Amino acid sequence: MPISFEPTRNSVLAKQFYNDVAHDHMRPFSRKYDDAEHELPTEWVDFWWETGRQGPPSEAGGEGDGFVQTCIHAEELCYGDAGLYLRMPTPSLGGSAVSAAGTKEQRSKFMASFRSSPHPIWGAMAITEAGAGSDASAIETTADLDEDSDEWVLNGQKIFCTAGVGASTVDGGFVVVWATIDKSAGRGGIKSFVVPANTPGMTLAGCEKKLGIRASDTATLIFENCRVPRDHLLGSAEVKKRDPKKTGDKGFKGVLATFDASRPIVAAMAVGVGRAALDFVKEELERQGIALRYDAPPRELTRLEADVIEMEAELQAARLLTWRAAHLISRGRPNNLEASMAKAKAGLAVTRITQKAVSILGPIGYSCELLVEKWMRDAKINDIYEGTQQINQLIVARRILGYPSSVLR
Repeated sequence: MPISFEPTRNSVLAKQFYNDVAHDHMRPFSRKYDDAEHELPTEWVDFWWETGRQGPPSEAGGEGDGFVQTCIHAEELCYGDAGLYLRMPTPSLGGSAVSAAGTKEQRSKFMASFRSSPHPIWGAMAITEAGAGSDASAIETTADLDEDSDEWVLNGQKIFCTAGVGASTVDGGFVVVWATIDKSAGRGGIKSFVVPANTPGMTLAGCEKKLGIRASDTATLIFENCRVPRDHLLGSAEVKKRDPKKTGDKGFKGVLATFDASRPIVAAMAVGVGRAALDFVKEELERQGIALRYDAPPRELTRLEADVIEMEAELQAARLLTWRAAHLISRGRPNNLEASMAKAKAGLAVTRITQKAVSILGPIGYSCELLVEKWMRDAKINDIYEGTQQINQLIVARRILGYPSSVLR
């Protein structure tokens, strides 16, 4: 199905709304919360909970492409600040996991708190472990069903949990934990469980000190005999240990579908950061009276002109791949290939664009007087989380060539 690149009226309104938020409520605090890593950005959190989450104005009956608009939202807000974007009080990745792997009843149950809570709350997803990063099937955290209490008992440790502080400690939030119910079943034994904030046995062990996105809380969570009700297993609650293939739920494929939704959003975030750096460079060149000749033959372009035009081409390619992946989600169609393409391209593009921006601006670009060096630091994570550059390229190769993971590693 073709994509129309003519923006709808609602998309135009949304883009302007989020761009205003980026300029007025994010950029003014970018440096403050980059320096004050792990401190709660109260100005931003309070604004978003009271005003921002209501979203942009819209016209009744207006046509839209829902997930494409979600990606526009992510791009515009990360144009403001990627770290603050990740600190928004929202269901975030936890909500994506519930939507991808949960039943209709579970989606209603676990997402209801975000509509009714009187205070800011967060959702998070706990996947990564010290020995299970890109290979999620290597997860060691266990979930055992206690038949007497009808509860799942979780044990293990998770690292790099975005929004993990708020999701694990603020009442109303939750963490979606990936765990195995049967190690001998391999991927078939991996399931996801909703653990509400402040559940006994879930402990916040600390936060990572990071290169970039410092306003984002990236937590380590420990689970020691952490108990959740049987129906907190996303999908079928009737799963039996050592019989994971007879449950009727989506299993490992279901929880991996989370990435097909989250990767286009991460790609859009990368586009936003890259655009911030590129726009600043172009504005600085204009201020200095340096014009870019878009109509000149390549052989006549200066190195500076060629660099900026290449940066623009990289950014536009990443954005179009992102919208393609998002459009497929909006139409209810598979997008595993397109999501990985968008994520791989955007992660590489934003890294190149921000590094080139610092290089073009010279010493002032490298200094903390501007936000350009921060954008370069913020950019790199987009090439790593939600599947590294190498993993996403591997997924693309498998899908194009038709090889299973057992053949192409």
